[in-house]
This record gives sequence, C-alpha cells and structure tokens, in this order.
Amino acid sequence: MENIFSLICADENKATASWIVNSFPIIKIVIMSILAVLAIALIVLIVMQKGNTNGSSALTGKSDTFYNRNKKSTLQGKVKVLTIICASTMMALCLVFMILSQIYAGTIG
Repeated sequence: MENIFSLICADENKATASWIVNSFPIIKIVIMSILAVLAIALIVLIVMQKGNTNGSSALTGKSDTFYNRNKKSTLQGKVKVLTIICASTMMALCLVFMILSQIYAGTIG
C-alpha cells in the first residue's frame, strides 16, 4: 500500500530513473509506427466498404432481406467490424501517445 501511495503522490524533487527517461522516446516511436500502420489499414478498410443501400429499398420501402439479417457473417460485415476495431485502437493509442508526451514534457506528474 505504501508503494502505491508513493507512486500517486510522487515528489517533484525526486530523480526519475534513467531507464524511464531513456525509454520514453523509444515508446513514442513504437506508438507512432503502430499508428501509421493502423492509419494505412483504416484507409484500406474504408475503401473496401460498399455503400449501405443500393437504391431499390427506397422505392419499395422493404429492407428486411436475408442479407440484412446475416450481415455480420459476410465479408462486408467483417470489414465493418475490423474498421471499428482499427478506429477504436487508433483512438486509444492517440490518447496514450498524448499522455506520454505530456509526461515526458514535464507538464503532468
């Protein structure tokens, strides 16, 4: 319990370990590389997607088809799920990168 409390209430005059200071730039480079790969993957996934409607449902008003009920098992459904996973992973990594940048700059913690 004492160790957790000392991490939360860190002393500003206390020196930071050198491995932490040396690892921040490496971690930032790794996160930026992963973000670049995810950005390219997100672009490809979005381009692979088809439009939601084909125009015929606007005339008839019926959109309950076998394809609409089993959309998750098709390739388009899987691409849509992968797009959501890729975008949410990018968002989380961007937040981690922002927080690490602020810690490394000395404005947080």
